[in-house]
Amino acid sequence: MNFADLGLMPELLRAVSDAGYTEPTPIQSQAIPVVLAGRDVMGGAQTGTGKTAGFTLPLLQRLAPHANTSTSPARHPIRALVLAPTRELAMQVHESVLTYAKHLPLRATCIYGGVDMRAQMETLRAGVEIVVATPGRLLDHVQQKSIHFGQVQMLVLDEADRMLDMGFIPDIRRILALLPTQRQSLLFSATFSNEIKKLADQMLNQPQLIEVARRNTVSETIEHQVYPVDANSKRDLLAHLLKGAVDTQVLVFVDTKFGCSRLAHYLNNCDIPADAIHGDKNQQQRTEALEGFKNGSTRVLVATDVAARGLDIDDLPYVINYVLPSTAEDYVHRIGRTGRAGKSGKAISLVSPEERGRLSDIERLIKLSIPKHTVDGFVPGARGHSDERARARGRDGERERGRNRERNRGDDTRSGSRARSDASPRPSGRNSRSKSTIAADGFDYSKPYQPDTAASATNKPDTAAKRPARPVAFLLGGVGRKG
Repeated sequence: MNFADLGLMPELLRAVSDAGYTEPTPIQSQAIPVVLAGRDVMGGAQTGTGKTAGFTLPLLQRLAPHANTSTSPARHPIRALVLAPTRELAMQVHESVLTYAKHLPLRATCIYGGVDMRAQMETLRAGVEIVVATPGRLLDHVQQKSIHFGQVQMLVLDEADRMLDMGFIPDIRRILALLPTQRQSLLFSATFSNEIKKLADQMLNQPQLIEVARRNTVSETIEHQVYPVDANSKRDLLAHLLKGAVDTQVLVFVDTKFGCSRLAHYLNNCDIPADAIHGDKNQQQRTEALEGFKNGSTRVLVATDVAARGLDIDDLPYVINYVLPSTAEDYVHRIGRTGRAGKSGKAISLVSPEERGRLSDIERLIKLSIPKHTVDGFVPGARGHSDERARARGRDGERERGRNRERNRGDDTRSGSRARSDASPRPSGRNSRSKSTIAADGFDYSKPYQPDTAASATNKPDTAAKRPARPVAFLLGGVGRKG
């Protein structure tokens, strides 16, 4: 079967051919004819199997009769609304819309948070037929009265289960209440839960269920591996793997924003080019991180689950779970970034003893026993070379800090002599070999606190020495220098 057999119009077939696609995937071959017929659809498939094109292509064909080149905003009302849980997924869907609509005079825009609303409002005022949006920012525009849904004919919910996980369901219900009741609605997701089925009952009208694989399964082209390791040895094992077995680009998932930035910093210190992407990054930083990873200048992208949906990277060979997700379904979405479109990929998980319960939940969900692999020196509980290196680094660092304290203190602590009371400048005591004690801004955090020398020469507190009046008054613009 090819795309022409699905009943797509010539303009769309040209766009599909330009994109390099020849045969539809199972979800596309089943969903496209149903959507073209005007039916509501509840579609489920493994991540990376072409769900986006499965609803984008028929959506464009159904809107094609309204396409026009008029400059009047009134000729371009919003006719289709696509909701996505994250900025990255919204941007990916918008990209797909632009790719497949290149030969049709239909306008589309992408609306998400983290950027100025004014440019989005100007685009909406000029008129667009297709809006791809995240729920929160869409409601911001509703409040500003910069968007109107009176002529919406089609609604698409992409990754609906992620909407549920992120707490967007109340926002979704508010948006549904603003839409015309007579519309075609599509709900697509990689996983279905009972809660998602309840949402489908509310928004879909006698939908046709389309599933091309058993629920909550992962691609058969992905090889799963588990490396048991102690939690405090994970980053050493990760660096070991990245310098050995995993020698290509890799997407690494962590559980917190702080841990994300910290791990990326550690990998860079290990001469492994890495960048981080998480919710605290602004949109420009997130876009630059993704572009650096896609063009190959960044070898490792460390991400929170904000990147589990919406990352579409060609031929990504590895995904590593540095920390297992708390929800088993998120494992399916994380590893779905590799093994896409029938290509092979590997999913590696670093599992500490505390995460064994999560691993059991994942294996039960995907109905697969994941093989265990070990690396000498990183077996949980073993006193391997990684632990010895860590202890050696700790001992060396402590000795170096001790030497710095002796030099900075400038006295003979072994004889118990008093600290010197002269006001001559003290040497910095910074040791160029102790790189680990020097912060990026040049601050040496191994250097002890230095009290005022005049006050330290006496046993009694010297208030005048501790809080000199002249500098404070000078800084506050009060009294000047006397005499």
